[in-house]
Amino acid sequence: MNLTDEDMMDLNSGLKALEDKHFTRAVQLLSPLAEKGVAEAQHRMAVMYQNGLGVHRNETAAALWMKMAADQDYELAWHGMGFMYMEGEGVDKNAQEAVKWFKKGIDAGLIGSMTTLAMMYKEGNGIEKNLEEAERLMKMAGF
Repeated sequence: MNLTDEDMMDLNSGLKALEDKHFTRAVQLLSPLAEKGVAEAQHRMAVMYQNGLGVHRNETAAALWMKMAADQDYELAWHGMGFMYMEGEGVDKNAQEAVKWFKKGIDAGLIGSMTTLAMMYKEGNGIEKNLEEAERLMKMAGF
């Protein structure tokens, strides 16, 4: 997606507002961009809905925004979808779906996806325990 100069300014201002914990302002700036299909804005809106930052906490809205960003190959959203399926946040709890999304994150080099999936294998959290795979993933993550 090609962003206009104005969109880029709004995105950068929205990210800065989020970083500065001015959540209402972040929502004002990022929400229109998310609706336009800007994956990074969609991901940030998902996180804000997930945590009730500048908006009422809404797991369903969080999952919808996260899925939109993930479907655009926004890599951090792949980890977010894995987490949502692992915890049953805004979606039905589904370990196999979580594994699918975490593996996409791992392919993108996301350490969080490596360590989270390692813990799922270590604990047998919705999937068959596999200590060798858990150890392999932790080593891959640098631990």
